[in-house]
Amino acid sequence: MTKAERHFPCAACGADLRFAPGQTHLRCDHCGHEQDIPAAPEGRALAFGEHGLHAALRDALPPGAMEEVRTTPCPSCGALVEFRGAEHATECPFCATPVVTTTGTNRQIKPQAVLPFVLDERTARQAMTNWLGSLWFAPNGLVEYARKGRALNGLYVPYWTFDAATRSSYVGERGDHYYETRTVMVDGKQQTEQVQKTRWRAARGWVSRVFDDVLVLAAQSLPRRYTDALAPWDLGALKPYREDYLSGFTAEGYTIGLEEGWARAQEQMAAIIDGDVRRDIGGDEQRVHRVDTEYSAETFKHILLPVWMAAYKYNDKSYRFVVNGQTGRVQGERPYSAWKIAFAILLALALAGALAWANQKGYLG
Repeated sequence: MTKAERHFPCAACGADLRFAPGQTHLRCDHCGHEQDIPAAPEGRALAFGEHGLHAALRDALPPGAMEEVRTTPCPSCGALVEFRGAEHATECPFCATPVVTTTGTNRQIKPQAVLPFVLDERTARQAMTNWLGSLWFAPNGLVEYARKGRALNGLYVPYWTFDAATRSSYVGERGDHYYETRTVMVDGKQQTEQVQKTRWRAARGWVSRVFDDVLVLAAQSLPRRYTDALAPWDLGALKPYREDYLSGFTAEGYTIGLEEGWARAQEQMAAIIDGDVRRDIGGDEQRVHRVDTEYSAETFKHILLPVWMAAYKYNDKSYRFVVNGQTGRVQGERPYSAWKIAFAILLALALAGALAWANQKGYLG
């Protein structure tokens, strides 16, 4: 679900203020006036207070943690578009299709924290251009088009973060390598060699781990393989949520609910717990037959992370790219230049032919 841009009037001239990436203030593009973003009145500790997971799954969060929003699906790409205040029509930020509001509303969990943009649009564009230029066989035309194309869109993407304490009992086997000597015939001669074998024995026990800020993407509008590759994020730079940080940007609401998000977090935790179990079993090899995990102190946050997004059409094909708005890390659809690939193949064939000819003539010794 996408949320319309927030607008904050300039105290000097009345034009819209925009959040300045890498700064702590809003700036007016019209007159240059700057306005500080006030600290959250509840303070950082309370603003980042975790919500109890089980209470939220029972729909028992306090009223102040929830908000009612008007949403309408985009008729073109299906993204949920949110309308604020008196708005009745807007444009889908993912495909630019006009969207008109309906009477539908959703009750959603408010964001608790936001990671403000550090990179401005120019810096993000340069990072994307450098990434494209570093790719083998990328079309030169696409790199140039991206450099001179339309501006990137700044988007705050929703995530869940989960905390939990875990205790996992396991049943498995430990394998220890040992070696036996055997005699074999090689070219009519007897030789001895060492043969590795594994001695297995039963293993059982338990491991514990405390998880903090397991990050789960809470939207489906961007490919997960791209957003996952934008990690790592420095969540230590999170700020208590204020709409001021969203000024001039688009914020996306979550479309992956809390229950599904928790299931995905458990998958991440299970992979880490499996590593803990194997280390606890020890030996040279491990077989893990069963792991039973108990969770406690489960809490979560709803946060927004900054992403610069671009979509370009080149030679009748669309390419999408995303840039981490904090670090400049880039991911996207891999473009290829057919003529560059053909030239590389011809060059390789020519080189192979030249080497074969030189070898035939005895020039290679």
